[in-house]
Parts: sequence; C-alpha cells; structure tokens
Amino acid sequence: MSSLLWFLIIGLVAGFLAGKIMNGAGYGLLGDLVIGIVGAFIGGWVFGLLGIAIGGLIGSLVAALVGALLLIFIVRMIKRA
Repeated sequence: MSSLLWFLIIGLVAGFLAGKIMNGAGYGLLGDLVIGIVGAFIGGWVFGLLGIAIGGLIGSLVAALVGALLLIFIVRMIKRA
C-alpha cells in the first residue's frame, strides 16, 4: 500500500514539475497526476532502452520527470501536425 502511495506522489511531483518546465503552469491536480504516471512508464522504458539503471526515490523521480517531459513534447508535436 505504501509503494502505491509513493508511486502516486512521485507521479504528481513529476507531472507538476514537467508542467512548470514546459508550460509555465501546471495542468491541475488530476492532469499533473496523469502526466506524471504516464511519464513514469515512458521514462522507465526509455531509461531501460538506454541501459541506464534507476533506483531509489530520486532516480524514480528523474525517470518520471524525463518521461513526462517527453510525453508533453510528443503531444505538442502531434497537435501541431
């Protein structure tokens, strides 16, 4: 149960930070949470492809943030097309 709580907290923080970096403002509580959680999966997948091992709280947060930034970037590119 506590790992689920940490997963949600990391997702929320990563989504919030990605929103601030890419947009200048967040996407709201639910939007930040969704972006962060999906970003965590994308970041873990990308880091795995690159052979970069992540671990711990900070590593998980960095991977989720990188994934969330990639997600926002990809969505913006699709919207422009």
